Amino acid sequence: MAHHTLKNGYSQLVTRLNRFPQGAPPSELLCKILKILVSEKEAGLVALLPIKPFTAAKAAQVWKISLTEAQKNLDELAGRAVLLDTEQNGELIYVLPPPMAGFFEFSMMRLRNDVDQKALAELYYQYLNVEEDFIRDLFANGETQLGRAFVHEPALTDENALHVLDYERASEVIKTATHIGIGMCYCRHKMSHVGEACDAPMDICMTFNGSASSLVKHGYARQVDVAEGLDLLQQAYDHNLVQFGENVRQSVNFICNCCGCCCEAMIAARRFAVMNPIHTTNFLPEIDAEKCNGCGKCVSACPVEAMTLVSANYARQPNRKTARLNEEICLGCGVCVRVCSKKALHLQSRPKRVITPLNGAHKAVMMAIERGKLQNLIFDNQALFSHRAMAAILGVILKLPPLKQAMASEQMKSRYMEALIRRMKN
Repeated sequence: MAHHTLKNGYSQLVTRLNRFPQGAPPSELLCKILKILVSEKEAGLVALLPIKPFTAAKAAQVWKISLTEAQKNLDELAGRAVLLDTEQNGELIYVLPPPMAGFFEFSMMRLRNDVDQKALAELYYQYLNVEEDFIRDLFANGETQLGRAFVHEPALTDENALHVLDYERASEVIKTATHIGIGMCYCRHKMSHVGEACDAPMDICMTFNGSASSLVKHGYARQVDVAEGLDLLQQAYDHNLVQFGENVRQSVNFICNCCGCCCEAMIAARRFAVMNPIHTTNFLPEIDAEKCNGCGKCVSACPVEAMTLVSANYARQPNRKTARLNEEICLGCGVCVRVCSKKALHLQSRPKRVITPLNGAHKAVMMAIERGKLQNLIFDNQALFSHRAMAAILGVILKLPPLKQAMASEQMKSRYMEALIRRMKN
């Protein structure tokens, strides 16, 4: 339900957040969440920041204050993980992350005394687990989604492994990251405050590259090396957790190790299954009916309820059950394969390969087009894009299929865009 009496600063921030391809629908609960995370003055300042990464000088220009004062405000916000700050070519660059995956999670990735985390957790639970608007918009709107499942590597056979590309392996993301940060699992931490958490490992939330660098610097994650990162991944495998990560091939910023009971992505996958809220792996489990004894281990392990037990229809054993897979909602994670003691399950390639966006820019453009928000990326009210940024966006658009190009052109209502697309076709 929309909230029409938000104070000015918070109202502006809600509007700003909804310029992201994945937004945050206005509600009483969102207002209360933002009031815990930022002051009204801070909300008004954050609402003015550009979508693209920016410098302190740009923030000073937008806010119409001195560089020193702007730097102080930015450092305060980054220190509370509302903003991320990373060094690029010797210069500090800031960015406002979306609510998810972003500052909602960051606020619960460590124990804090500066905010009431129990109150915050209860608000998150109501906003994300009871109300549906935010989760539906985040996970079930458009074809290009926020995240994807990684294949459960212990379930791979030697033959399977030949068909798994590096970016499809969580282990490879860990091995190639410039920075690795480990924090507290936002989902299970939140659920612990409402009495619903499971006993899966808590300190196992993985961030990488620029995001990890900023979170480590401000104490929201601890830096680990590749060896410890791989050890934690093995711990996730041992607890049958699903690796849910950023839906890109290059520079993955996060991998969550998800349980089916607490984690938002898995809950969304069950709640909005028909809308395919999570990009799957390129595998599906295949059931060997002769070996399956209907023990139900695969059913218990599946985080999205894609596996069920049905009658085996054996006349001599009328009570015998066998596993059945719903391919339409299966993530292809392979957790079920690993828990099957009878080796009645194995992974097979999907008939059609799943396409993963190249990088964050590619993903953002695709999501923006599908959600009718492309203009927010190109025409930023607070800061004009550089020619380099514009070229990157247009480069993605010009490589899209004709239908997506038409959607982009319709949203832009631009003769320039139409001419570019026509030129590309000829």
